[in-house]
This record gives sequence, structure tokens and C-alpha cells, in this order.
Amino acid sequence: MPERGPATAPSHDSSPDSPSAPTPPIATVPLTAARRTSLLVTFILGGLTALPPLSMDMYLPALPQVTDALHSPAATVQLTLTACLAGMALGQLVIGPMSDKWGRRRPLLTGMVVYVLATAICALAPTTELLISFRLLQGLAGAAAIVIARAVVRDLYDGDEMARFFSTLMLISGAAPIIAPLIGGQVLRFADWRGVFLVLTVVGAVLTLMVWRGLGETLPPERRHTGGVGSALRTMRGLLGDRVFAGYTLTGGFSFAVLFSYISASPFVVQEIYGASPQAFALLFGLNSVGLILVGQINGKLLVGRVRLDKVLAVGLAVVTAAAVALLLMSTGVFGEVGLTPIAAALFVLMSAMGVVLPNTNAQALMRTPHAAGSASALLGTSSFLIGAIASPLVGIAGEDTAVPMAVVQLVCALLAVSAFLGLCRPWQSASAKAGLAGV
Repeated sequence: MPERGPATAPSHDSSPDSPSAPTPPIATVPLTAARRTSLLVTFILGGLTALPPLSMDMYLPALPQVTDALHSPAATVQLTLTACLAGMALGQLVIGPMSDKWGRRRPLLTGMVVYVLATAICALAPTTELLISFRLLQGLAGAAAIVIARAVVRDLYDGDEMARFFSTLMLISGAAPIIAPLIGGQVLRFADWRGVFLVLTVVGAVLTLMVWRGLGETLPPERRHTGGVGSALRTMRGLLGDRVFAGYTLTGGFSFAVLFSYISASPFVVQEIYGASPQAFALLFGLNSVGLILVGQINGKLLVGRVRLDKVLAVGLAVVTAAAVALLLMSTGVFGEVGLTPIAAALFVLMSAMGVVLPNTNAQALMRTPHAAGSASALLGTSSFLIGAIASPLVGIAGEDTAVPMAVVQLVCALLAVSAFLGLCRPWQSASAKAGLAGV
């Protein structure tokens, strides 16, 4: 992995508008070059970013079984996904600023321990209400993994190197949606849905041990914030006051909602409407994740540094929107009766395009916030998870017998993502500014 020095130069894709908060010089992170670029650190960061999809996707094949076992309607059981997602959203708002004040390790290890305990209790939940409650706690604690992993990446990298590293992480975090449903489907062959949470408990414990032994502190004391809650709120207000940062945050949030509406609805669409088995659903879900990983690697290895990130992002958003339109037309019967294959093909295209949308929105937003990476990461994650949590129950609002709600939610969120990108990020202004600088 290429090494970077102190991030004092402006980013390659920054806009003429700058954040209102001052940006102090960044001290060199106290890690050796070997440690900074080690495969172990990369694997740990990938595992942390993979924890949310592991927590949700391993459980997906079990959703119909939970509906039957706990005698709850599908819309109520889908709230177990919403609770976990909402917990991860709200937890990031707290843990992100904490990591700017106290460093990355302590909040991360505390969150991971609570995550393991909450997941173990989920395996014992006798009612849907109790399961929803502890899924919320699981999400609150698990938020430490994803928000601090992003902040650590920002501590270590800047500019195009950060975009490349986010794409590299997708080799690991992108594999989670492939492995998780496959594991979940296999667990259901030998145990009921509670076995899925037992496996997640073991995964969380192993990852906690790896963090404790293998991930050093990346935020030195001289770069930490000393203020309290008021200071954290002022920092976040300053970040949200930056139009371009807010634009990338909303673009990423609505794009994530497109992805999560698929995650939430696909078990019922594929299994209940089209009659696929849990194992067949897991294989299709994994195939879509392969597309996401492959496109993510094309982004990191071939496009970053050669094509402007905003241009790649624009193409990715256009593809996502086109796939959502196709899904809506097919699900409403415009093309007559369609089988699983055309639906699966459109979902594959949609998921693959996320391989350029998600890492590039994260990189573009974090490039603007070297002075408050934890708080910025929290806002990025919270917006994504909250918007996703709102989208989740909407996909099941018309019951289990139609895919129309899923397609409608995906299309609306895709259009909102495009609107935020064009209306707030205004990528043509950044391109014009660079062209002017080049001519000087």
C-alpha cells in the first residue's frame, strides 16, 4: 500500500468552497511505515467495516423463519433490521466525537465488547419486542467499528490514496455480504435463527481480540480535541455548514438507502415471490456482492488518479438510477410477467454500481475534514444509517407479495442522491476551478 506523509496539501478534488472550521496542520501519525501498510492492519480495518453487513446480512435468510417462530408479521420482523441500523446511526454520533477527544482505541474496544454481549443476548430473545431492543443495543455498540475504521483511514491517508484504500477495503468488507448470507443459510440447515446470532457473537469476539492485539492508536494527543459536548456540536455544525461536505454526505446517505432497501426487501422478494430457497437466495446475494467488489477494485486500481472522482461518481449514480427504473418497470408488469432472472440481473447492475458510488462519496467528504475525522465520519455514517432505517420498513408496506415498494423506494432515493450531488456538490464548479488553475 503506498505510504503518505502528513496531509497538508489540498485534495485533488476539493471545491473552491472550504469548510468554515479551521484546519490545523496534521502531525505525522506515530506508526511505522511497515505497521501503517501491514496486511494485518488492513484486514482489521476491513473487518471493522464489514461488521455492519455481517450483523444484518447473515440474518437475512432467517427473516421468514423469525416471522414464523415469533408469530410476527413481516413488517414487524423487518424492524429488527431497522433497530440495528438506527442504533448504528445514533451510536456513530456519540462515538465519532469521542474518538476525536480520547483517541481511536478506547472507544473502539469498549464498543466491541458491548456488541459481543448484546449479540449473545439476541440469541436468547423470546419475543420480537425483546429482539428489537437488543438489536438496537447491538447497533449502538457496533457503530464504533465502522465510524472509527473510517476515521483511522482518514488519519493515515489523504486524497487519491484515501480513495484507493477505501476501494481496497471493499475486498474485505465487500466479501461480507457474500459470506454472511451463505453462512446464515448453512447455519439454518443445522440450527434455527438463534444459531445465526451465536455465530455473530463468535465473530465479534474474534474481531475484538484482533483489534486489542493488532491495531495501534492512530490519533496522537496533539491532534485530539479537548472540548466537551458543546465543542463537538459546534464542530458538527461547522461540518454541516460546508455545502459540499453536506452534499457528499446526503449523496452517500441516499445511495446507501437504495442499497439497504434491497437488503431489507430481497429475502421476501426472492424467496416469497419467486420461490427461491434460502440457499439459492444466499447465492444470488453473494453474486451481487461479487459485482460490487469487482467494480470497487476497478475504481481503486484503474480509475482513481486517472479520472476525476466526481466524474466516476456521476456515472455510478446514473447506472444506479437506470437500474432502479428497470426494476420498477418490471415489477409493475410493464414488460409482462418476468421471472427471477431479469430481476436478479437488474439488482446485480444496481449493486455493482455501488462499488464506485460508496467509496468515492466517503473519500470526497473526508478529504475536506482532516481536522475532525471522527465527527465527519460520524455524520457520514449517521446520515446513511438513518436514511436506510427509514427506507427499510417502507419496502414492506404493501405486504410480501409484490416487489413494487422496493423498486419505488430505490428509485426515489436514487433520484434524491443525484439531486444532492448536482445541487450541493456542484462538481462542474470544482472542474472549472481546476481548469482555471491549470491555465495560470
